[in-house]
Amino acid sequence: MEYIPAKTIVTKTKAPAKWFGIDYNMNIYKGCCHGCIYCDSRSDCYGVEHFDQVRAKEKALEIIRDDLRRKTRSGVVGTGAMSDPYNPFERELELSRHALELCDAFGFGAAIATKSTLLTRDIDVLQSIAEHSPVLIKVTITTAEDELAAKIEPNVSRPTERFKMIEKLSEAGLYTGILLMPVLPFIEDNRENIGQIVRRAQMSGAKFIYPAFGMTLRGNQREWYYRKLNELFPGEGLAEAYQKKYGGAYECVSPRARKLWEYFTGECKERQIAYRMEDIISQYKRAYQVTQMRLPL
Repeated sequence: MEYIPAKTIVTKTKAPAKWFGIDYNMNIYKGCCHGCIYCDSRSDCYGVEHFDQVRAKEKALEIIRDDLRRKTRSGVVGTGAMSDPYNPFERELELSRHALELCDAFGFGAAIATKSTLLTRDIDVLQSIAEHSPVLIKVTITTAEDELAAKIEPNVSRPTERFKMIEKLSEAGLYTGILLMPVLPFIEDNRENIGQIVRRAQMSGAKFIYPAFGMTLRGNQREWYYRKLNELFPGEGLAEAYQKKYGGAYECVSPRARKLWEYFTGECKERQIAYRMEDIISQYKRAYQVTQMRLPL
């Protein structure tokens, strides 16, 4: 494992009310080895060189401890925005686990985004946090089919395993749901896929599904994605279809987005699954006092 220097790790978010009510961001690792062909974090604008190589931030736990200690207001600390906090190296290093223990000790909540079933290892810490602060688990699932996932997300837990993880987390009393994003145009944007995900979400005890019927493409990521489409789906002309439909656009909304949204919301309402951001935030924070002042220790 290569370690890189860092001055701070837990940083204030700019608009917590807009993205799952997260107050602080925390990225312990840089880069990701999951190999997802659609990952926006690969884009040039983030300046992550050698993106497929995972590096950890030097003295991360000491920095996180000091960052949390200096905060005058508690809140929800989110992790998983730029790289999955439960990459294969986490199994041995346990940096994400110990960071959650620090959040627990200093009275902060936690919001985690991941595709890895390694998260279940830390149920005990998350339950301890939930005794005093909000906990939100977001499991990314873009396809219900293990075979398709093996192509577009080669080095990560299969959807079947992720649904089982959702069930285990839900049974542990943790507020857990699905990030249904990105939904890849011409590949995943069909009623069968969306319907399967909603139905399996209900069976797994998921409390919410937050969707984006489309994807983003920009510098470096676009070229990578098109190359992977040609490798994984030879002869299907998917890269050409994207170029024809979207050109150099950043937002690539599915041509079926409106109909899929109508179908999706109907299915969620029938199964009492939350899908609006304000409802998700309200549900997982309802039992807690959000605006709590803290004094430096």
